[in-house]
Amino acid sequence: MRLVREIVETIILTVLLFAVIHLAVQNYDVDGPSMEPSLHNQERIMVDKVSYLLHPPARGDVIVFIPPDEPSLNYVKRIVALPGDVITVEGDTVEVNNVKLNETYVDPADQGNPYAPIVNRVVPKGDYFVMGDDRRNSSDSREWGFVPRKNIIGRAALVYWPLNESNSGLLPNVSAVFSAVHQPAASPQSSVPTVSSLTQAIVHPANSTFGTSDMLFFAMPGFFLVCSRYKKKR
Repeated sequence: MRLVREIVETIILTVLLFAVIHLAVQNYDVDGPSMEPSLHNQERIMVDKVSYLLHPPARGDVIVFIPPDEPSLNYVKRIVALPGDVITVEGDTVEVNNVKLNETYVDPADQGNPYAPIVNRVVPKGDYFVMGDDRRNSSDSREWGFVPRKNIIGRAALVYWPLNESNSGLLPNVSAVFSAVHQPAASPQSSVPTVSSLTQAIVHPANSTFGTSDMLFFAMPGFFLVCSRYKKKR
């Protein structure tokens, strides 16, 4: 009888733990090359939906969001400039608040700017400027404008499937790239730039399928819980 009770308690705790985790994080499939080499096509990523309730998004964060003119889709890009920042993008050069960035996460082979130059554009309050790491093949803020804070779903925290990719695991912290960038003392006001038409949704729609890899990921806490209770019993 005691064994049955412990099994039932373990199952209930595992289900509750699963529910909490499922509310806090969400899985997405990467669909497209716009975040190469940081994220690869067909990788599955785990998105943290809680941390931005505690602190605002930061420069360098890889985020999943709803693009302003494609509300049925989800994109994944990197935040380059925050509200109040002054952004300049000309050719391969990216400057934030007059500081030229040495973007270690961009492969030199993927550098390029197929869009019109952006010079000293102020990011409006409540908005973010994002770009894909593959600068030649990314539809991002250079084309369609800023991302409102309300459109941000969460921060891409880790790659967990497939396990044999070179960058599987926690995404690298790139805050050092922006260490010399400081928020302007007094940010001038700026209107939202005109958003150009997005010709194609080329990256990162959400995948709601809950597959084997997800089951393994979410089952791990329950497995460790069972092991812990078994050890205590012994």
